[in-house]
Amino acid sequence: MTRGRVTRWLALALLCATALTGCGVTRGDDPSGLHRLRMMVPNSPGGGYDLTARTAVKIMEDRDITGRVEVFNVIGAGGTVAMARLMNERGNDDLMMTMGLGVVGATYTNGSKIKASDATAIAKLIEDPGAIFVPADSPFKTVQDFVTAWKADPSKVTIGGGSSPGGPDHLFPMELAKAVGVDPKSVNFITYDGGGDLLTALLGKKITIGTSSPGELIDQIEAGQLRVLAVSSDERVEGVDAPTLVESGIDLTFANWRGVLAPPEISDSAKQAMVDVLEEMHATQEWKDALVKNGWTDAFVTGEQFERFLVDQDNRVASTLTELGLL
Repeated sequence: MTRGRVTRWLALALLCATALTGCGVTRGDDPSGLHRLRMMVPNSPGGGYDLTARTAVKIMEDRDITGRVEVFNVIGAGGTVAMARLMNERGNDDLMMTMGLGVVGATYTNGSKIKASDATAIAKLIEDPGAIFVPADSPFKTVQDFVTAWKADPSKVTIGGGSSPGGPDHLFPMELAKAVGVDPKSVNFITYDGGGDLLTALLGKKITIGTSSPGELIDQIEAGQLRVLAVSSDERVEGVDAPTLVESGIDLTFANWRGVLAPPEISDSAKQAMVDVLEEMHATQEWKDALVKNGWTDAFVTGEQFERFLVDQDNRVASTLTELGLL
């Protein structure tokens, strides 16, 4: 371990030693012998937050940027349950949480008074395009097949997404509806708590269309269980045999994002230590490879820039949901 890493984690360990409650200081599990972090995931295993968290944590552990990091899932209300827990861990220096646009939306649609911008902003990690999925045996072979059926009778096309109303899997089909001439209020949308539940519904034929990011369901795409009709990025996604919406004659691009928060009122030193380990992880070749593998776009920002971004996202979601009559 480098001198810089030892210094960061020694500082973090000493901070925790002064407030033992809630701090995961260990000696046996952490190769550094200094400190143990936890990473909370606000939806079910297999979803985008879960994939992002476990990818980042594995790199941090494998490259000895940190010791062992505990990853755990807190499921419920599209991430609102996890957000409430994060806020209740006020001042806890050993906890981080992956989150993104879906959690921002869920706080509004579930009537929570908590906003993502109320937590401690650590880092925005990635942006992620949307994708339109169907089971491999779907009669829809192209995105235009889907759009034709959708415009003919929106009620007969059931669309599922792995986020709550206001999240990316909901906002994406709503913006797509406007782009192709379907009334967003007529969209037959069903919410699932993460990509794992969405996959089950898709393969079980409980829904006609799934909207999510390509990376969340890449294994099923590669296995031939799912087909991608189109992606919402500016350019095609490497490893996914599907056109962009623009290529398909639909004037729309759309991007989700994911980042990391910590509880409010943590120490400045702890916040900086968390930023530092994520910056070091971000610089690795393994993270660059993960961006390509999962179709993610590098969007790493920290500090005041990420804080301003969270406030902007709060305003964006509130405006869209008000327009749809959901607030």
